[in-house]
Amino acid sequence: MDDSPVPLGHDELVVLRLMAEGHTVEAVARRLDVSERTVRRKSRAACAAVGVDTTIEAIVWAVRRRLI
Repeated sequence: MDDSPVPLGHDELVVLRLMAEGHTVEAVARRLDVSERTVRRKSRAACAAVGVDTTIEAIVWAVRRRLI
């Protein structure tokens, strides 16, 4: 694992963690008391920040770095 700064914020990591646990976008939105659109936006932001195309790739990226 490298020591470079994590390009993800707290909110993005929370969304990725909940999705990694198997929660749907709807369930994550309810749990965080935000809209489904906000969950999708945070998921896309996480993907863009780490340079991947899909949420599952962002989740794998975060898991491999022990962030979630």
